[in-house]
Amino acid sequence: MKHTYDVIHGPMLTEKGTLMKEMDNKVLFKVSRSANKIEIKNAVEEIFKVKVDRVTTMNYRGKTKRMGRYEGKRPDWKKAIVTLKEGDKLDFIEGV
Repeated sequence: MKHTYDVIHGPMLTEKGTLMKEMDNKVLFKVSRSANKIEIKNAVEEIFKVKVDRVTTMNYRGKTKRMGRYEGKRPDWKKAIVTLKEGDKLDFIEGV
């Protein structure tokens, strides 16, 4: 089992994520590629002291980028959409 802070890399503060948080009580996180839904749920509940209803995950491939004749690749990453139980709330930026 992974350490709690190894599972979650951080929140994703995007415009779409903000709308999801306000309308559907869902929060976006960037997570470890090897983490499963159960580990993500346990980590969010332990770190933020909220109850999680459901976790949805998506894997993304890193884009290939070129600089002249040299080619590189951005790293692959994983995103999790965490649905919180009714009544629980999670605020990263308060008072801004």
